[in-house]
Amino acid sequence: MNTPLPAHLLPEIHQREVPQALIDALKARFAERCSTALAVREQHGRDESAFTTVPPPSAVVFAESTADVADAVKLAAQHRVPVIPFGVGSSLEGHLLAVQGGISIDVSRMARVLSINAEDLTVTVQPGVTRKAVNEAVKSEGLFFPIDPGADASIGGMSATRASGTNAVRYGTMRENVLALEVVTAQGEVIRTGTRAKKSSAGYDLTRLMVGSEGTLGVMTEITLKLYPLPEAISAATCSFPSIEAAVRATIQIIQMGIPIARCELIDAGTVRMVNAYAKLGLREEAMLLMEFHGSPAGVQEQAETVQEIAAEFGGQAFEWATTPEDRTRLWTARHNAYFAAIQSKPGCRAISTDTCVPISRLADCLLDSVAEADASGLPYFLVGHVGDGNFHFGYLIDPDNAEERRVAEDLNHQLVSRALALEGTCTGEHGVGLHKMDFLRSEAGDGAVQMMRTIKRALDPDNIMNPGKIFAL
Repeated sequence: MNTPLPAHLLPEIHQREVPQALIDALKARFAERCSTALAVREQHGRDESAFTTVPPPSAVVFAESTADVADAVKLAAQHRVPVIPFGVGSSLEGHLLAVQGGISIDVSRMARVLSINAEDLTVTVQPGVTRKAVNEAVKSEGLFFPIDPGADASIGGMSATRASGTNAVRYGTMRENVLALEVVTAQGEVIRTGTRAKKSSAGYDLTRLMVGSEGTLGVMTEITLKLYPLPEAISAATCSFPSIEAAVRATIQIIQMGIPIARCELIDAGTVRMVNAYAKLGLREEAMLLMEFHGSPAGVQEQAETVQEIAAEFGGQAFEWATTPEDRTRLWTARHNAYFAAIQSKPGCRAISTDTCVPISRLADCLLDSVAEADASGLPYFLVGHVGDGNFHFGYLIDPDNAEERRVAEDLNHQLVSRALALEGTCTGEHGVGLHKMDFLRSEAGDGAVQMMRTIKRALDPDNIMNPGKIFAL
């Protein structure tokens, strides 16, 4: 029989009372759109993290407008009850878990594209809109939204965690691509931050404060995003390498030469095998780079030829090109399915995921030592990376009820993050802090910076009701 997990590997749970008076008030205001059914609550008390022991929220409110969110927050604030925003539940670090109890506000029905301003290259959406839905709405204008974290995440969740993904090497992250917000504060007040203008020097940058705050400062109800013209030409390619080191060294040279590659993704040989089995593909089972080039036909061809020459210097071979939308979709679907392919390779497992990011010049040092440690542990894992910007992910596959496997995975994660920080990197390139990286944030930012964050939190949310227990402890 499996032994219990050690206390330091479990989230701290401090349930606050949710009075019946609040549940009654929510049901009076929202009728059938307030649910206390166990199945609904459990659905909203789980994400893709390995935390499986946190009780669900006491109620779920399905919001359909900004007014709904504001009213739900006002009622919760009257009783000092926690509020946890919920989009599609694809977060990886326990962001939506009710570690202090409370109510979940589901914004998935707030899924309207409110306005498309093609001339200004902006779009304003509600938080429940997913990234694929945004691109479907704007493609007829010859535009697209480039941030692609893999999962069809909601724009609200992507903004809250400052997501990025495969296109970040060229287009940046949500930090660079969110222009303005409408936010419901901890008091239920509706405020606006930013404008549709490309720049501003007006006061504190509240938009950047909210982006990445993980629901701890407010609930986003409208988001204005940057758009980009669809490239005239797009070409994708795969290239196999004799080793992970060769693939990483090739990537570093591509970036340092200033080639404007749009995507540069690494998949190790073991993960390629998992993807082949899951998606019935025949990819060469070696370390692989998946790349994409955007621009004019001549520019794309020049970029691709230069990259092919660099890859050959590092033993790259079996270059395969994909220029049709169907072929490109097949390649990127395989990449995005790597997580699910890995989970299926060990039935019943969960993944302890990492997402460190380091300066591109230190990528090989960080990645290769981490691969050696993972191989020596004997724990199955998958490895993918947005290596064009120094960001990579291990997923250590564990039985969530096996304390020893969990301990080994957490030790590997600790060693990896410590290495990344020593190389002047970060503990999280895109997934956010949530529950899992709270101690790492202190190591990275220092006690003084974390205390400043706490001061901001206390000023804006004095009763600590907005997604409490995430990022840092109060």
